[in-house]
Amino acid sequence: MRTRALIARICRQMIRDKRTLALLLAAPLLVLTLMYYILNGGEADNPRIGIVQEDAALAGMLQQAGIDPMLVSEASAEAIERHKLDGVLTFEAGRPALMLENADPAQAKALRMKISQIAALQALDGLGLPVTAAPGIETSYVYGGEESSFFDVLSPILVGFFVFFFVFLISGIGLLRERTTGTLERLMSTPIRRGEVLTGYLAGYGIFAVIQTIIVVMYAVNVLDIPLAGSIWNVLLINLLVALVALSLGILLSTFASSEFQMVQFIPVVVIPQVFFAGILPLDGMADWLQILGKIMPLYYAGDALTGVMYRGEGIGDIVPNLLFLASFAAVFIVLNALALKKYRK
Repeated sequence: MRTRALIARICRQMIRDKRTLALLLAAPLLVLTLMYYILNGGEADNPRIGIVQEDAALAGMLQQAGIDPMLVSEASAEAIERHKLDGVLTFEAGRPALMLENADPAQAKALRMKISQIAALQALDGLGLPVTAAPGIETSYVYGGEESSFFDVLSPILVGFFVFFFVFLISGIGLLRERTTGTLERLMSTPIRRGEVLTGYLAGYGIFAVIQTIIVVMYAVNVLDIPLAGSIWNVLLINLLVALVALSLGILLSTFASSEFQMVQFIPVVVIPQVFFAGILPLDGMADWLQILGKIMPLYYAGDALTGVMYRGEGIGDIVPNLLFLASFAAVFIVLNALALKKYRK
């Protein structure tokens, strides 16, 4: 009897809490639908290979292997970047030489295997290469090396994600506690300005966000030995902006949550979808509307900037657009926070 009464009370409580009930039922459907469209999106484009010498037979064999050939004037990293190629194939002293971009190590390994087979077929058919059963192919890489793995590309994204996730969660729950204990309401009943309250909360939680960011980055680079091709200062700058975005977003969403349980329920709605667009899955292979959706996610720009610095060795000039987008997200969330504080002013 007492057990039934407890069950009935919990059911009534859940039914009355419409927001929790909606998040509980709708959030899994939202994430599942998003995953369905992402994983069943449009087909990825064929890899693009530049060839320096014009050779109709070679071009035909590349096309049969699902590779789009393109005639280029030189085999260089600049040519790969300029023409958005996956690599350039040349022949030096009758032997094939391949320069790969290696932005996706798994794709680069598969592409190298295909081109090695094509080189062997050319040799056996007597189409201009020495007749050897399996000629070796000299391979160089624009980014990384032969031992590079998908984790080398994934790890910078994970660093940014963990900074974003924990700062978002801690700041949101922290401000929510201020509200539920009445501290924020009492504070807003004083002559203090909303801007001062917001600056205080952002700076207070921001101190710990900065400490967490430094610890995460230094641990990832120095202890886990995650590859770092660029400057550690650029990595710290990106992650500090990520922490600022997460901090302002967490504080903003906490104003719409009535309990810590509801704050946690925002994670599958706000945080998890961003993971899919941060660079873990290639955006080019997704449907057009998903690509547009991905570009309004802060972690899309954070993931691109971190991968650019840590894996591709880009400098501050290369990541400025991503930094500006992150700063813009933070500014928008801070303004919305100032407006949201109005309802606590009495």
